[in-house]
Amino acid sequence: MAYQVLARKWRPSNFSQLVGQEHVSQSLIHALRHDRLHHAYLFTGTRGVGKTTVARILAKAINCQNLQDSNPCGACPVCQDFDQGRFMDLIEVDAASRTKVEDTRDLLDNAQYAPNQGRYKVYLIDEVHMLSGHSFNALLKTLEEPPPHVKFLLATTDPQKIPVTVLSRCLQFNLKRLLPEQIEKQMSFILGEENIDYEPAALKLLARGADGSMRDGLSLLDQAIVYGSGSVNLADVTGMLGTVAQQPVDDILRALAKRDAGGILNKIAEVAELTPDFADILRQMLRVLHRVALLQQLPDFVDHEFEQQLLAELAQGLLPEDVQLYYQIGLIGQRDLDLAPDPRSGFEMVLLRMLAFRPQTAASQSVAPSPVVATHSTPCAPVAALAPRPASAPIPPPAVSEPDLPQNSQGGQAETWGQIIAALKIGGRTRELANNCILDGMDDNVCRLLIDPGFQRVGTVAEEKLREALQKHYGRPIKLQITPQITQQMTPALEQQKAREDRQQAAVDAIHADPNVQALIDEFDARILPGSIEPLN
Repeated sequence: MAYQVLARKWRPSNFSQLVGQEHVSQSLIHALRHDRLHHAYLFTGTRGVGKTTVARILAKAINCQNLQDSNPCGACPVCQDFDQGRFMDLIEVDAASRTKVEDTRDLLDNAQYAPNQGRYKVYLIDEVHMLSGHSFNALLKTLEEPPPHVKFLLATTDPQKIPVTVLSRCLQFNLKRLLPEQIEKQMSFILGEENIDYEPAALKLLARGADGSMRDGLSLLDQAIVYGSGSVNLADVTGMLGTVAQQPVDDILRALAKRDAGGILNKIAEVAELTPDFADILRQMLRVLHRVALLQQLPDFVDHEFEQQLLAELAQGLLPEDVQLYYQIGLIGQRDLDLAPDPRSGFEMVLLRMLAFRPQTAASQSVAPSPVVATHSTPCAPVAALAPRPASAPIPPPAVSEPDLPQNSQGGQAETWGQIIAALKIGGRTRELANNCILDGMDDNVCRLLIDPGFQRVGTVAEEKLREALQKHYGRPIKLQITPQITQQMTPALEQQKAREDRQQAAVDAIHADPNVQALIDEFDARILPGSIEPLN
């Protein structure tokens, strides 16, 4: 006997064998049990989820002579003829190949005649959305008021293309995409019945590759059995699907948690030698980050697909907001991966983007001790005060020598460039331009500024506004000269940045030196979360 593929051999023959479509099978079973059958059913859903299979089971059930718990018995003449393709009252049509209105009219001409073998004449129209507009019009009247012995079963992957006049005359069931766990369980059952050796990890990969379709999953399983010469193992499935093992993905995520750019690029170089599908690697990373986010919000969460130790390590090493940021960047990078010059460079840029956009400090968190976990069974000595003391006063920015400037009209010492900027009351791009300049000199008619050649000029509008602000401040016409020149003197922008860094470091030092914080660390094995400290002022 010729070999029959698994998708056909293990096609369900009754409602109890359906996988993952309980909401459909339960409704149809109740309709059969209470004899409340609609005259037209529409089954929708993606490819390979069981639309045509459900329609065939229903067609067999409504004609079966001996229903067993609302399931076809499989033993009566009707069921046997049905299974062997000899049941004359089932008219199965592929609408993709019979789209003309003449075909539809010929099909419906025989609807008025009584069935030959069963109780009902069943019209099963697959991919019904492929019918032409005239064909739908020809079908409409019969669909609305069919003879009592006729049932219509329609199946489609694209219900949006069906006229609403047809949809309103059908009882519609939407079949769901199957979960990887459901596909994996069915694969395991089939391989057990077929006496074929397999590795559970290999079935996980095949179930993910099925993308919600049982038929696609069983087709991949057929291919894996042939590829593995009669067995299904992880190494063969990995090579067949062009995926990489989970370990390189785990190593990349660990390096990402440590912000080790060199380690990330080295691991990508190792993986690139296997000519992998980088889009699939990114998908695997997103799946792990999803589990990490769940574990951070639900500490009791247990996942059997990934190593629990890895998830716990990443959940502890990454802040929740970092996990969300990485997931979002990876999700957008997955969409844009095809636009990259080559997949490897696109994948590398996604990872580097994760590192580049990770915030240095958690601005949304206030200075507070980290959550602690008691490690002693006996009570500890009480701590006098658990709240950390405020950070020390900010360190003033270092004095920067200004060039010798002429005295002002009142004979006093000339203002520094930083003081002049503050007095000008400018903002936006004009202030950005001024903060990135150094005052080289000023006389009664000219203000000479130096700007780093690497600073991108913000336009002549900002320069004109700066000149106008200077004229208003000094009350006389002033010409503005901005010369690109490298200098060792710090600009106001660099002074402000250094002051912020000094304040941040002072706050970190104050927290680490706080005796209350040290008591928490010593007594409860607490730790200070990196990036959770910020100055109060």
